[in-house]
Amino acid sequence: MRVTQVLTIVAMVGAVSACHKRPPATAPAPPPAPQATVPAPPPAPPAPPRPAPAPSGPLSPEEQFQRESLGQLNASHPLSDAFFDYNVNTLRDDARKALQQDAQWLTRWPTTKIMIEGHCDERGTAEYNLALGDRRANAVTQYLESLGVSPTRIQMESLGKEAPFCSGEGESCWSQNRRGHFVITAK
Repeated sequence: MRVTQVLTIVAMVGAVSACHKRPPATAPAPPPAPQATVPAPPPAPPAPPRPAPAPSGPLSPEEQFQRESLGQLNASHPLSDAFFDYNVNTLRDDARKALQQDAQWLTRWPTTKIMIEGHCDERGTAEYNLALGDRRANAVTQYLESLGVSPTRIQMESLGKEAPFCSGEGESCWSQNRRGHFVITAK
């Protein structure tokens, strides 16, 4: 009986093992691939030391000109106005002298552009003074051109009596308004 007992045990073990499921065999996970090591970039070289500021001295005329805005430049009045006698557009001797100096300044700064405004005193009609202001601006322009200033640098505008420099009464005030006035429009 021993053989029967052994067979019975083997049969029972076989039956029990048939009822029990085994987990499927899995292959062990491969070890992680070694990471390629990239060397860290070298640190940036230190910034070169800043040079010591240059001693601040007076600016050259060219440096001063470049730094000034148009508003500052116009406020400094580098160009002199040409004044006229009552009811005429003929240049006076003092106006010619002022315009010669203006032409020298314009030659020194060849990139500048200007507007010449023709002004009149308050006497006369608005229409008459606009026409007279135009003739005055034209007289100034023609004289500057005769001195070598390119017409491409000059614009003209007549303001007549609409924008007086002096708003009082009398010849001392009116004489200030009869002019060809300069406005620098570009550097």
